[in-house]
Amino acid sequence: MCTLILLNRPDHEWPILVAANRDERADRAWDAPAAWWADYPGVIGGRDRSAGGSWMALGPNGVLAAALNRAGSLGPAPGKRSRGELPLMAANAETAEAAMEAITRLDAGAWRPFNLVVADQRGAFYIEALGEGRPQATAIAPGLSMVTSHPPNDESHPRTRRHLPRFRAAAAPDPALGDWRAWEERLADDSHEGDLAATLKVPLLAGYGTVSASLLGFGATGERLWRFCAAPPGEGVFEGVM
Repeated sequence: MCTLILLNRPDHEWPILVAANRDERADRAWDAPAAWWADYPGVIGGRDRSAGGSWMALGPNGVLAAALNRAGSLGPAPGKRSRGELPLMAANAETAEAAMEAITRLDAGAWRPFNLVVADQRGAFYIEALGEGRPQATAIAPGLSMVTSHPPNDESHPRTRRHLPRFRAAAAPDPALGDWRAWEERLADDSHEGDLAATLKVPLLAGYGTVSASLLGFGATGERLWRFCAAPPGEGVFEGVM
C-alpha cells in the first residue's frame, strides 16, 4: 500500500475516516478482505498469498492497521520477516493505543523499513521503523493527513504535495448516507502533469501500479464500515466488506 488518507475529527459522530490506494506488483497474488487467519480470529484483511500476511487489517475490537513500505524498500529481503505480519499483530490489539505500544516494543531490525498507521474510533497513530532500533510513534493530529512512503503530510513527496490540498478541499464523506463520492473521485485521480511520482492512482508500468482501494469509517458509538474496490479505483466498484 502506498497512500493512506486519514481524517481525524474528535467529537464527530464519525471521528475517523480512511481512504487508501494499494500499489503493488501486478503478478503478486492477493485475496480481498476476509477472515483468512486462524491465528487471528475476528481479524479481517486483504491477504497477500506470497507471504500470507496483509497490507491492511481490521480487528475484532475495531482497530485498523495499515502498512506502507518506506522509500527504497519494496519487496522482501533475505533474513527479514514479512511486513505483512504487522497489520495482523496490530489489528488484534484491544485499542489503537495498545497496538501502538506493542509495535514500538519490537525490534525494527527484524523487518525492512516500514510506516504503519493504526486507528480506532478514539484516534490514530503513525509508527515509523527505519530498519534498526525501535519503531517510533506519534499521534496523528486532528484534521486530514496523508501518509505515503514518507511521514504524514511530508510535501517533499510529489504525491503528497499534489494531492493533500485536493483531499483537504474535497467534501468529507458522509458514511451515514453512504456518500463517499468525493473521496472515490480523488482516489481515482491518475493525473501527474509529467511527474509520475505525483500520481495517486499509479498506472500499471513495468508490472507495478495501483491494484485496489479501500474506504473506511469508524463511528463514535462503535460503527465500522469498510468498502473495498478489488481493482484500481475508477475501474471497479466499491463493495461493502462490513
